[in-house]
Amino acid sequence: MDLALEKIYTENDYYNLPENTRAELIDGHFYNMSAPSRIHQEILNYINNTIFNYIRSKNGLCKVYPAPFAVQLFKDKTTIVEPDISVICDKNKLTNRGCFGAPNWIIEIVSPNNANHDYIRKLNLYANAGVQEYWIVDPMTKLVYIYHFKTDHFKALPYSFNDEIRGSIFEDFCICLKEFIAE
Repeated sequence: MDLALEKIYTENDYYNLPENTRAELIDGHFYNMSAPSRIHQEILNYINNTIFNYIRSKNGLCKVYPAPFAVQLFKDKTTIVEPDISVICDKNKLTNRGCFGAPNWIIEIVSPNNANHDYIRKLNLYANAGVQEYWIVDPMTKLVYIYHFKTDHFKALPYSFNDEIRGSIFEDFCICLKEFIAE
């Protein structure tokens, strides 16, 4: 295939997708997304609600958004993703369409058909975009990997669903996914 002839899609193509089409635009290429599983949605709801309640209890200014929520990571308009959970602490990044720029914290919940997408493609994408912290929650292995990008040294920490999981965005935030072990 002649790469010079390959179509590069942009923000306009993304926002003109047919309704109910789930896809992400990364470096000008569409990646279709399948409907999430029930356990995926239960974990997403639990984590999102826990973060929302934490922020509210602290009278925090950060906002948490579950998917679908469009995040345009770069100015070039060829990358728009829909992280499972996005936490944005700079209100100037919020637009009517979603978020323009890197969220402070992104959480992706792995599905069997998208593991490489979350573990490789999005890991590198989020690191390059300036996301401070990236969590990969894997219901199949019952592990959570936390990647800290805001430090000078790349740092990845693994946790089990039994652990009290602590990130670095909020100093005293903690979550445990123990109730999802039997799923």
